[in-house]
Amino acid sequence: MTAFADADELYRYMGAIFEEAFADAEVRKRFADSGVVLKLKFTDPPAALVIDMVNGTVTRGDDGAKPTVEMTTTGDVGHRFWLGKVDIALALLKGEIRAKGPIAKIIKLVPVARQVFPRYRELLERAGRQDLLDA
Repeated sequence: MTAFADADELYRYMGAIFEEAFADAEVRKRFADSGVVLKLKFTDPPAALVIDMVNGTVTRGDDGAKPTVEMTTTGDVGHRFWLGKVDIALALLKGEIRAKGPIAKIIKLVPVARQVFPRYRELLERAGRQDLLDA
């Protein structure tokens, strides 16, 4: 079983967690200071998000700012990352995540992302998605 039934469900949670992160002034500043525009391509379900960390925006699909880094993975890996269950460096080595661009910039943002992990759990709890919390 995959975490998300379809692209709309993936967008609902993966997009929302970035929007929640941008709502926190400290996190938003640290993301913006990175200068990264991240394109996340998901293979299961097929979906894409462009996260413009400089301007604090999330765009569905391939629209949006030109990415400086592209990462490709499954919805399950993305979901498990926000639960705090995926080590990015190890996932890159194992091929669970494929990346193009200055990956070091993304690795440097992982400690900032960790600050958002509890918010992802809260987002799922508010949505009544215990099934995703148990994944």
